Amino acid sequence: MVLVHGGGQTRHSWGGTAEALAQQGWFAVSYDQRGHGESDKADNRDYSTIRFAEDLVDVCVALTEQTNSRPVVVGASLGGLASLLAEGLLMPGCCSAIVLVDITPRMEKVGVDRIVQFMLDRAETGFESLDDAADAIAAYQPHRPRPADTSGLAKNLRLDNDGRWRWHWDPDIFLGPLPIGTGSVTGQFVDATVALTVPTLLVRGRMSDLVSEETAQEFLVLRPDAKFVDVSGAGHMVAGDRNDLFTAAIVDFMDTLP
Repeated sequence: MVLVHGGGQTRHSWGGTAEALAQQGWFAVSYDQRGHGESDKADNRDYSTIRFAEDLVDVCVALTEQTNSRPVVVGASLGGLASLLAEGLLMPGCCSAIVLVDITPRMEKVGVDRIVQFMLDRAETGFESLDDAADAIAAYQPHRPRPADTSGLAKNLRLDNDGRWRWHWDPDIFLGPLPIGTGSVTGQFVDATVALTVPTLLVRGRMSDLVSEETAQEFLVLRPDAKFVDVSGAGHMVAGDRNDLFTAAIVDFMDTLP
């Protein structure tokens, strides 16, 4: 299984899920997408969505060559869009199944704007401390209890030479000449969705402001054969909000595959 994180996150976003899947007997791989975490920045500052999809194709091909088995891809948000383009347009058959985590071809603008605003709000100025960052996250996600121990945030932030903590991703992802979303249109994701031939699961956070009930139903009209799970008590960050229910949904879906 390949776990592909969302924009502004890192491979550590999948820690609990990867461990649970490994305990079920799956070999789980998560990686930092370009410009995120410990992966390199894009040399040409190109963070258009299709580039993330091309990277995913390379990962899937490499794993297939090593294991003689096409991976199941679980993609959250940006990772889900990359999954759609990789399997639906770039290289059909590069994976054996797809799980889309709170992402559909059409997204609610209010949700997209809220996410981008939060991510850019302190992108350049950063935070005085991990506690400062935890306060900002708690304000953005009031439905999730603020962690008493903030040390885990160090996986998604970096401590710069000026003593400030900043998100562990390249600001060019949103502020550069070719940011996320460059060249992407809803129709492209619709075409990729219709072209899918592998088993597909859509996991929505019931409290999500990015994927509404309406947009989820639009996806199921495009893919009437897809399975759908609505996770209660979860927003857009489904795996982080309700990792127990999210992982159970993934395991149940995996059990239906050949």
